[in-house]
Amino acid sequence: MAPSQSSATEVVDIHTHMYPPPYITLLRSRTTVPYIRDIPDLGPRLIILPDEVATGRPIGPAYWDVGEKLKFMDTHDINTSVVSLANPWLDFISDPEEGTRLAREVNDWFEKTCAESGGRLYFFGVLPMRAGVDAICEEVKRLKALKYSRGVVMGTTGMGDGPDDKKFEEVWAAIEETEAMVFLHPHYGLPNDVFGPRSGEYGHVLPLALGFPLETTIAVTRMILSGVFGRFPELKMLLAHSGGTLPFLAGRIQSCIEHDGSFRKGEGKSLNVWDILKKNIYLDAVVYSAIGLKAATEAVTSDRVMFGTDHPFFPPLGEETKWVSVQTNYNAIEEGFKDEDSIKVLGKNAVEVLSLKH
Repeated sequence: MAPSQSSATEVVDIHTHMYPPPYITLLRSRTTVPYIRDIPDLGPRLIILPDEVATGRPIGPAYWDVGEKLKFMDTHDINTSVVSLANPWLDFISDPEEGTRLAREVNDWFEKTCAESGGRLYFFGVLPMRAGVDAICEEVKRLKALKYSRGVVMGTTGMGDGPDDKKFEEVWAAIEETEAMVFLHPHYGLPNDVFGPRSGEYGHVLPLALGFPLETTIAVTRMILSGVFGRFPELKMLLAHSGGTLPFLAGRIQSCIEHDGSFRKGEGKSLNVWDILKKNIYLDAVVYSAIGLKAATEAVTSDRVMFGTDHPFFPPLGEETKWVSVQTNYNAIEEGFKDEDSIKVLGKNAVEVLSLKH
């Protein structure tokens, strides 16, 4: 059960999204993915992946209206939320000036909205990933000065070639210097053909349930193998969806490192995946089961796992007021933790790690 608002338990949602009005305006003006369009008999639809063009996803005020966000929080006994722009962020904007301008506009909207929320909202800022290293680093440093910014959200491709791209090193340096939390979130999934010729019959289940977690796992493993965390030892990274399959596969990754003779001669000679997990990695609790949450916790410790909802995604298909997806996460915490640890995961960890003032 969700904790009562009258209880001493502080609930912080660190995985919750909004598409600010400037972003919605941009999506409505576009004719290629990503975009918003009205589909006859279906209404407004959000298309953010190529295979969604026919039907898209329902989109409404929950995506951009702060009143709807606060109403959702009240319904689910959430005190504070750390909101972020949802995928695909600004990855699709190739014009450097447009990307830089929009990043500032979106981040300034978040700052203003959080300031007007009475202390209930903070945010992870977005970066102009196709605007070049200098523009990205400038926005990282500008976000440091904003009162309600608590880090940055980004996808797994970095500037286009992945988070292990050598050109991205300056960005990691700027992020480490500003002590910003990185909220790493998937978007691109896996190639559709890996799901088989009948995958179209299964809705979004395969790409969301399997593609997203594996995308995250691959991205972070590439960072580990390339030595990013060795060169930037103070880097703090929050992984969406409890790190994908990383908690479960960490031992196998470590074994493969230790048994790869050629790799051990280079970057791999001193790598320890378990040390990195417990020093650099934080996980959200958006895994929908006590079993998955236990694996996440044992990988990084209960001090580094934080509650999340993924709102406004995974809404009820019926008319329910409370969301089954959110209740499932609450139940997993209740089932998987003793009282002290559940208090940490529900909110105490986020308050301390992200310096949320109440």
